[in-house]
Amino acid sequence: MKITSMKTFIVDVTQRGNWVFVRLNTDAGITGIGEASQGGNDVHTLKALQDIEPMVIGHNPFNIEAFHQCCYREDEGRPFHTAVSGIEHAFWDIVGKVLNTPVYNLLGGRCRDKIRLYANINRATWDRSPSGFARNAKAAVLDGFTAIKCAPFDAVSHGELARTDGNSSEMRRVIDTGIERIRQVRAAVGDEIDLLVDCHGRFTPSMAIQVAKELEDVNLFWFEAPIPSTDFEAIAKVKAEAPMPIAFGENLRTKSLFQEALEKQAMNILMPDVKHTGGILELKKISALAESVKIPIAPHNPSGPVATAASVQCMTSVPNFLILEHAWGEVPWRSELIIEPEKIEHGFIEISDKPGLGIELNDEVVGEHILHSEV
Repeated sequence: MKITSMKTFIVDVTQRGNWVFVRLNTDAGITGIGEASQGGNDVHTLKALQDIEPMVIGHNPFNIEAFHQCCYREDEGRPFHTAVSGIEHAFWDIVGKVLNTPVYNLLGGRCRDKIRLYANINRATWDRSPSGFARNAKAAVLDGFTAIKCAPFDAVSHGELARTDGNSSEMRRVIDTGIERIRQVRAAVGDEIDLLVDCHGRFTPSMAIQVAKELEDVNLFWFEAPIPSTDFEAIAKVKAEAPMPIAFGENLRTKSLFQEALEKQAMNILMPDVKHTGGILELKKISALAESVKIPIAPHNPSGPVATAASVQCMTSVPNFLILEHAWGEVPWRSELIIEPEKIEHGFIEISDKPGLGIELNDEVVGEHILHSEV
């Protein structure tokens, strides 16, 4: 079996980002889909897909490891790694369809019967007031989610905090606004809902520790990416002093970096992303690294339905899985984008037992929202 053609297309989602999909065709008439979204720059990701295409055409989709060894180089940037990852998802989709089995059966089989999700409300929250955050958090709970994540500190500047050593009245004001957003979310959802906070690496270590301690009484499920991801020892220091678990790892892409972060004990919870690590097989390997030191996996996934399906298939087979991100409320037509909508009930997504990734794109709906395509 060989790949005969590749098509890439961008679906217009919101100002915060689009979904980039890859479709591979084979000489056996079987197609596979993957997702290469959020590579940092869609134009650069499409260019990377074009550059990789000659190595994809004629490739046997079963030879996934060989493709990764050939194409995923550590010195490449995020757009290139994202492009490789999207193609790799499509390989797995094809292989599962050929063998008439879901991908999780090719990764060791089921460890669980359903996948717990948390609702990331950030991309759907255009009203950034504390009440706007609270309103969407409550709406997600009414949709059945038992875990909610918000990103309340987007106006905080790491550079300004570092320049002023934290003594900036303006930064203190926006930090206080972020804390008020969190408190109003907690009040809106109640104490039984798990509440997660993403800082997007905006704090200095000292300010991260201070803010974490100020939030101790809110009972956070985790405090995510409190400082930039380049200093594992500093993150480990925050972890040691924060009164809640530290989640980290969405911006890491290579096994060597994940290995170093784990060795430095830089997190309580690891967050690799199937769209950037090289794909499903590498996500499985990174999960095994974390399992060896008893660190749970909670994949970063503010993504479209294809990356979600890839993450679900992988995490079904991962013993140390904790919870998976879901981009709640981003667009009202998400459920129409695939032939059978994602089945989410009581905060869990059903694991598809269909061959491959278990989903197919609805080409008619894709066409209604397509921004760009290349054959």
